[in-house]
Amino acid sequence: MKITVRSAVEMDLSVLLALYSELNPDDPPLPEASADAIWAAISRQQGRTILVAEAGGAVAGTADCIVMPNFTRGGRAILFVENVVVAGSFQRRGVGRQLMEAAVRLGESAGCYKVQLLAADDAYVHTFYEACGFKALAEGFRRYIP
Repeated sequence: MKITVRSAVEMDLSVLLALYSELNPDDPPLPEASADAIWAAISRQQGRTILVAEAGGAVAGTADCIVMPNFTRGGRAILFVENVVVAGSFQRRGVGRQLMEAAVRLGESAGCYKVQLLAADDAYVHTFYEACGFKALAEGFRRYIP
């Protein structure tokens, strides 16, 4: 199965929302007007790229990437990756690995010194990221805002 990774375009919005519903099934669906407004804001954001992986003619996965300028490390930026999801029917076929390799290439092309992400606290997720060359080097902290 051939897998290609590209930047998402507005026509991908409905399939992105479907993928995000697999990632967070308890979230209520976004109203269309809200989704359109969010897409518009993301599209204008410098350094923001939503990657999509296509396999078998369908969007099979996504990763949201943002380059954050940085004053340390000689001014080299950091690439943050969030909302990585591969459709259940495409898992264990190399889609996630291709997405992560594309994210790393995106970071390299932006002059980043690292690619950083937080992962769910599941052993299989950690095994996946380690297989993609990531190392668990720090402890992440979150504070959710109600």
